[in-house]
Amino acid sequence: MSVQNEVSAKEWQMRTDLAASYNLVAHYGWDDLIFTHISARVADEEGHFLINPYGMMFEEITASSLVKVNLQGEKVMASPYDINPAGFIIHSAVHEARDDAHCVMHLHTSAGVAVSAQKAGLLPLSQQSLFPLSGIAYHDYEGIALNPEEKQRLVADLGACNFMILRNHGLLTCADNIADAFLFMYVMQRACEIQIMALSGGQDVISVPQQIVDGIQQAAQMVTKAAGGSLAWPGLLRKLDRLNYPYKS
Repeated sequence: MSVQNEVSAKEWQMRTDLAASYNLVAHYGWDDLIFTHISARVADEEGHFLINPYGMMFEEITASSLVKVNLQGEKVMASPYDINPAGFIIHSAVHEARDDAHCVMHLHTSAGVAVSAQKAGLLPLSQQSLFPLSGIAYHDYEGIALNPEEKQRLVADLGACNFMILRNHGLLTCADNIADAFLFMYVMQRACEIQIMALSGGQDVISVPQQIVDGIQQAAQMVTKAAGGSLAWPGLLRKLDRLNYPYKS
């Protein structure tokens, strides 16, 4: 059943974009059954967030099935679905600490977890790697994310960065909109895939010179015409429409 008539136009737009990001994660094969999360701050509602219904596969998620919760992970709008409390520990920590983090994406991709287990972390081996390397953070593994005390340490490690590698765990991005958070994750995931492939090739690798790494932020603005993820987002939605994903319902 659609909840479109029960929420504001701004919230419905956010719901469709967030559901689309879940469908896209499934499409690209980045999902881990039901065990990762993407959350978004509800427009014009202080302290309210949308997150996936726990138990639903990412390709099934719709705008209406997303669950609205507060910072404590308590439902603030009727829903037949529950959420994963361990998953929301990480997301609530970032949302609470960062006013600019309107969307937080956390994934357990094979390449991301593999790089997170490598001592050197993400290396400057590809053009894709340069964008996260312009501002990347690391957080050491503390076990399943059920301890509220970990939140302080995680946000301290994140600082003002929009890219994070959770050691032995996976990848995290945050941004002030869903399109940017998705683009950040796409680029970091590709960088991890390339790194694993390059290091497994049996040959010495060449790193990108540090002066190029240092200048990447200005170059990134030029590449996306300062539009960030919104440049690619409409095309990604058209892809979902062609493939009949259910994000709009």
